[in-house]
Amino acid sequence: MSEYIPSPRDWVREQVELYESSGGKEGTTLRETGLPVIIVTNTGNKTGALRKTPLMKAVDGSNYILVASTGGAPKHPVWYFNLKANPSVKIQDGSDIYDMNVKEITDSDERKRLWEIAVDAYPPYHEYQQKTTRVIPIFLAEPAS
Repeated sequence: MSEYIPSPRDWVREQVELYESSGGKEGTTLRETGLPVIIVTNTGNKTGALRKTPLMKAVDGSNYILVASTGGAPKHPVWYFNLKANPSVKIQDGSDIYDMNVKEITDSDERKRLWEIAVDAYPPYHEYQQKTTRVIPIFLAEPAS
């Protein structure tokens, strides 16, 4: 089992700790928005250590849509590169934990469909895309077989 390295960002580290220590009963929304989040546990592409990231909950059936927005920043979040290198993740949704495999969605029709679901779940994604010249990546997390 790999070592867990908490996020250097206080709010991320604190939210992950609260989410996990409460068994998924607390820390389940993004700060003041009240909108639900999931915790994605992934493997660092350089360190090989476990990393945990709260992401907005957007679902497509039994699959999760993971949006690498970083609030519209000019660069992809670090976890984007982790998922590209190591597509096996765990997703905690409340008290439920799932083994999932992720793939980046580049097909324009499928990406557009998933993007619309994600924006419905978290409307600021629309503004984030307008703030940056990069195309914000979307991953689809599917149950591991």
